[in-house]
Amino acid sequence: MGDTAGSTVDVARISAMDAREAARLLKGVRAAALAGDRPPAAPRPEIAESWRRMLAGGVHPDRDARSRMLSAAETEERRQVSPLRELLPVLREGLLPELDEALHIMVVADADGRLLWREGHSSILRKADRLGFAVGADWDEAVVGTNGVGTALVTRRPVQVFSAEHFVSSHHDWTCAGAPVRDPRDGRLLGVVDVSGPLATMHPATLAWVSSVARLAERELRVRHLESLERLRTVAAPLLARLPGRALAVDAHGWTAAVTGLAPAERMPLPKAFGPGRVWMPQLGDCVVEPLPGGWLLRVEEAHGTGAAASRVVLDVSRPRAWSATVYGAAGSWSQELSPRHAELLFLLAEAPRGRSAAELSLELFGDPTRTVTVRAEMSRVRRHLAGVLTHRPYRFAEDVEVELIRPQDPSELLPHSTAPAVVRARLGRTGPWGSAPADVVP
Repeated sequence: MGDTAGSTVDVARISAMDAREAARLLKGVRAAALAGDRPPAAPRPEIAESWRRMLAGGVHPDRDARSRMLSAAETEERRQVSPLRELLPVLREGLLPELDEALHIMVVADADGRLLWREGHSSILRKADRLGFAVGADWDEAVVGTNGVGTALVTRRPVQVFSAEHFVSSHHDWTCAGAPVRDPRDGRLLGVVDVSGPLATMHPATLAWVSSVARLAERELRVRHLESLERLRTVAAPLLARLPGRALAVDAHGWTAAVTGLAPAERMPLPKAFGPGRVWMPQLGDCVVEPLPGGWLLRVEEAHGTGAAASRVVLDVSRPRAWSATVYGAAGSWSQELSPRHAELLFLLAEAPRGRSAAELSLELFGDPTRTVTVRAEMSRVRRHLAGVLTHRPYRFAEDVEVELIRPQDPSELLPHSTAPAVVRARLGRTGPWGSAPADVVP
């Protein structure tokens, strides 16, 4: 097989194997990892991290626990409110023509891991029914173990799971590839599109295929968003032309449609408690907010200046998929939801009061000090959202800003999507089934 102890499972190699041979290898890897023995090959890092989460969460490796199935009415209610509903034509066009021939099915799940739509080869649909892979089922990773839906939701990255890489043994006859779908307006995770089928149909290119279709779906959302901004601009432009002073029109997510008296900004972070009346905006100060069709009109109150400087920041990374930074100042407070990458960066800076250079952040984030261009670009974005809170050279929280970091009670639940070496070390800063080595499941 070409695998030696200490090497890592290679997707292309196991895909080239006979299905039974590949299953035998992966079952050997899983069995050794569960027993604490030296495996024939190390599991892939994303699979190893998922297995750690399963053991920490008490998921049984040989018993498939189930949450209550949604009723037909509950499923339909979720379908109606899900933005993924609008994307079904794109997903079907990109995936369905090949599914019958490939003996696969397409599954679309929401951000909770609930399966809302399922289509594809009829014989595979029947097999999926026997597995409980049905509309209304809960395929959150914490419920059914490592899988293409739930693990993609946790990591927020595309993931392919072969045979015994599934933590629960009843799933070992399957292979799946799932890709998350995000809302380009605010980065919110909408759900996952997954392609699954029998182990014999596995192919390493499936993940790239599913990921490409997910990106096409996101592009469709982006096009629709630009069209809605243009409609808002049509309404707002005549109003702004008649107003004195500074003003702008933004949509419900803070994206700018039109401005007057201001340098145009692509987006304004909106406080959570946002609505008509007087609102303090971190970049603008006090503003009067009025509703517009499809958005808001913000008029800057010149007499109140540009607002007070921040004095305190609360960085909350204690809840899964709900990370935030709340900024406090003399004029009030506001919160900013954080993307997975920005949550990682702010956590690293909160852990380093003296700051970090771009190279140091690159090493802590990627294990490679040379990826400074990516770090600088991300820090530029996060500094736009947290104006007056972060400084650079080195990157750090401003000296007069008090920083409070709220961690999860269980260290293993710290930023579970992250594979950043520094975050993994913080997450594994406890005695676990595989010690503190972040790279492999077994020492």
